[in-house]
Amino acid sequence: MSITLKNPHSVLAVLENRPQDILELQVPTNKSSDAWAQVEAKAQELIAERTLEHSIMVRRPQPHRKSAKQGRAGTAGTAEVKPHRGADLTNLFHDAKSNKGVWLALDQLQDPHNVGAIFRAAAFFGIKGIVLTRERSAPISSVAYDVATGGVEHVPFSVESNLSRTIRLARDAGLWMLGTSEHAEKTLDEIPRDRAWMVVVGSEESGLRHLTLENCDEICSIPGGRAVSSLNVSVAAGIMMHALSD
Repeated sequence: MSITLKNPHSVLAVLENRPQDILELQVPTNKSSDAWAQVEAKAQELIAERTLEHSIMVRRPQPHRKSAKQGRAGTAGTAEVKPHRGADLTNLFHDAKSNKGVWLALDQLQDPHNVGAIFRAAAFFGIKGIVLTRERSAPISSVAYDVATGGVEHVPFSVESNLSRTIRLARDAGLWMLGTSEHAEKTLDEIPRDRAWMVVVGSEESGLRHLTLENCDEICSIPGGRAVSSLNVSVAAGIMMHALSD
């Protein structure tokens, strides 16, 4: 199985981190993107180093008469890659006791755009790891990869079927569980900054499940809610990451 990436930044991240998983790479016919130029240069470098197989050498489509659909844009760049295999759950928490940081758990998020946006923010803020639920959740699809703009390659993650078990393992590793809810009485400003936190965010429609809330050490809301009472889950996750990773 493979996924198709169209964001050059996502493709470049795969080339830099796991080039052996590139199956085919097609660069665009036009040269308007510096990012695609970096992709092509990196691929040629890896081919020269024999890191990439010649059988998946960069393929630049031959220019031909433009169709109405192509117009002036030319042929788009794409890459066929193997999906990221993720990390073992125990390895995700291996340095929790000795290294204060922030981890995330995504409880049944269903929009791959939100998943990708959270990975992008997590890479930006240096988040230690992400746990995703398997059931009733968006897979880490090509959409999530491209929205993440390389974040999937830079943040360790694990997809798990049992979030309650995951929370127990995380707590045993030294993490504190912080749930998010717009109805919580305590606000983010009141959360201690001297702990290693796993921030748990819930689905777009219903938020955190009741059992997940029961497993949290603290539950907080984000101060605000003046004209609009709630935030998109990826925006809320980004605010939490920024506040706790300082």
